[in-house]
Amino acid sequence: MKNLKYIIYREGDYYVSQCLNMEIASFGSTIDEALANLKEAVELYLEIVA
Repeated sequence: MKNLKYIIYREGDYYVSQCLNMEIASFGSTIDEALANLKEAVELYLEIVA
């Protein structure tokens, strides 16, 4: 799998994680949770389009 770029920023009470290579985003209560949720969302997306 190629390297994916992402950003994480705070929005209110949550951290938003956004993949810059694809239009996929997620969120979580912590930075780690937001990143884990983004990884899961990207994996699910790639399973669907494969």
